[in-house]
This record gives sequence, structure tokens and C-alpha cells, in this order.
Amino acid sequence: MSNPTAGARLPNRIALVTGAASGIGQATATLLAHEGARVALADIDTEGTARTAESITAARGIAHSFRLDITAENDWEAILQAIHARWGPLDILVNSAGIAAACPVAEMSLAEWRRVLAINLDGIFLGTRAGIRSMRTHNKGSIVNVASASGIKASPGASAYCASKAAVLMFSRAAALECLHNQDNIRINCVAPGAVKTPMWMKMPNWAETEKSEMWQASREVVPSKRFATPEEIARAILYLASDESSFVTATELIVDGGYTA
Repeated sequence: MSNPTAGARLPNRIALVTGAASGIGQATATLLAHEGARVALADIDTEGTARTAESITAARGIAHSFRLDITAENDWEAILQAIHARWGPLDILVNSAGIAAACPVAEMSLAEWRRVLAINLDGIFLGTRAGIRSMRTHNKGSIVNVASASGIKASPGASAYCASKAAVLMFSRAAALECLHNQDNIRINCVAPGAVKTPMWMKMPNWAETEKSEMWQASREVVPSKRFATPEEIARAILYLASDESSFVTATELIVDGGYTA
């Protein structure tokens, strides 16, 4: 990896990726750097982002690690100030940070519901708002919000997660139309992954037992592809939306789910 490389798709672009310590965020940050972007890696897991940044720089890419709580307004203000001082305004923002949650409605506490919505929806709002404000300073940019196929097709036992991701899809469309109306030259789109085998899912309680269960195996049969996606497969879809190759694409979602929602 070098920055920029001949034929790179994102030469010298300035990108911020949240949730970059692992999973889709980590794969996306690595791929954007490989394609020539200067990448700010953000997460509450600073050890994870530091390791990813070190891996990128070892491969001759440009990356820097930041701590970010996506639900904290002050954190967003601080990270944008730091990125502007180091590199300049954003060209690309990937809002990838989020949490998985599974709990029947009748057993869910209000605190659990609010926690899922705060991270998966409030975090997207704060990030998108920050991205628009940064990108308006040079009248260009691409924001990619990571939603989910669960925002399109409901899953029993995951009502809060489904609700949060469905809201991300509609919020992103509305924000994209605002940018068009204001002639901001800022595109906003979503990637809606299906099942992706990432640490987020594997950290859930009783993951080992769940993965071996008949219900889990049956759920795989629902996906026509009969497998889960890799984080790298989702990262490639995000790269398309972040790059100029999707210059006429905005206010929409790219579904990457192996046929699950068909």
C-alpha cells in the first residue's frame, strides 16, 4: 500500500470511519487507505483503532487513531477540529459504529431500548450532521451510513435493532434530499448488509451456543446464499458509494445481503 498509488480510487481524500476498531469499520478503513485516502479511525476501543492504524501505516498508507463516543456531541466537535487541523475538511464519512441487540419486546427494559436507539440512530444523526458541516466548507463529500437488512425485513426478537436501522434508512434519505435542495454537493447513502460474521455478533451472550443451535442453522437456510458476508465484502460496497464512481447515486441504499430481503 502507498498513498496515493497509481490508479487509486480515492487519492488524497480525507476520510473518517467510525467503528474502525473491528468488523466492517476496520475493513472499510483499511480498504479506503489502500485506495489512497487519509483515514481517521474512530472508536471507543482505542487499542483496536491504534492496531488498525499501525497496520495501515506499516503498509505505507496514511491513518490516525482517535477516540470517539458517537453519542457525545462534544466528541464529534473535537474529532472534526482535530481532523481539520491535521488534514483539512472531510471528503468521506463512513458511519459504521453500532451495536447488535436481541431481546423480546415484552422482556425489554426502556433503558435497553434507549441504548440501542442512542447508539444506532442518535450516533448516525450526530455523525451525519458533523459530516455535512465539515463538507460544506469545500462543497463536496460523500457520507455512507451503515444500516442493515434488518431495517428492511423484520426479525423477531430484534425489534429495537430493526427499528433503529429502519430509521437510519429514512433519515439518510431525508438528509440527502436536504443536501440536494441546498446544492451542497454532498451525497448521502446507506449500505444495508445482511448477516456479517463480525466481532459485534460474536461478543453477544451465548454466541457459541447460538451458533451451534438448530435455530441458528435454520436462519442460515433463509439466506439464499447459504452463508454470511465477510466485512471485506461490505467494505467494497462502501468504497463504491464513497468514490466518484457513484457520483449520481444519493438518497438510496445498497443492499448487500446475499438475497435475504429479495
